[in-house]
Amino acid sequence: MVNIRSLDPSASPLDYYGSELRRLREEAGLNQQQLGDIVFCTASLIGQIETAKKVPTREFSERLDAALMTGGLFSRLVGLVLKSQLPTWFQPYAELEAKATCIYSFQAQMVDGLLQTSAYARAVLGARFEDDLDAKVAARIERQRVLERDAPPLIWVVMSEAVLRQEVGGRTVMRNQLAHLLAMQEREWVKIQILPFEAGAHTGLMGSFNLLRFDGDPDIVYTEDFIQGHMTANSAAIREGSLRYDHLQAAAFSLEDSTALIARVMEERHGDQPKPAGRELA
Repeated sequence: MVNIRSLDPSASPLDYYGSELRRLREEAGLNQQQLGDIVFCTASLIGQIETAKKVPTREFSERLDAALMTGGLFSRLVGLVLKSQLPTWFQPYAELEAKATCIYSFQAQMVDGLLQTSAYARAVLGARFEDDLDAKVAARIERQRVLERDAPPLIWVVMSEAVLRQEVGGRTVMRNQLAHLLAMQEREWVKIQILPFEAGAHTGLMGSFNLLRFDGDPDIVYTEDFIQGHMTANSAAIREGSLRYDHLQAAAFSLEDSTALIARVMEERHGDQPKPAGRELA
């Protein structure tokens, strides 16, 4: 007899998701292989998710809802599951980010998480983590659903020119990331400015930071060190962060010139290039 791991549905969103999947699958009279055939995955994957050993994706959850006719249960649960995969210290910020009406971001070293492609996010997260990388990437991409809501927040990002020129994940990944920035720039609620190298000393030299603004609630300033993030609604910190951001916006290229620079760097540094002569190495 197969030893089925007993789950405590209250232990975590992932455990609850797995227990509900098993319960509803069994109620439908399906074994893991049969359900896997319906949703285009292996029986092993079904088993891993039912035992909370694997984090489900949003696409998988939508297929489950259709197969088991759950009325969108798993599509709703997967948001909680993916949010739980974010670092514990980051989760309070992610909750506020999802409620903000305006998100102002200065990024000195990498593309803002709300604008990253999956491949770029994988390269960034993979530089530090190897375990559960799929789940970490999915959790980061899940945050971007805030951009798809009926009334999305204003996302205004100032990025150092270094972000465009740091080749993260290889030329193809970087080219696709820059193309994604250009596509996002076309959205009414997304604004991207590039702070050029020639700006010299600037008010963001101390590092990246975000400002969140809300309707009816205090503003938040968010910073990170290499261990965790820090949020504050302290009025002096908000004034200082706002002043620094205003100076960064003033020193950065205009929206139009920023778009032109992104496109130029994409072609010059990450465009199609002839392969070197000789035998390709495995």
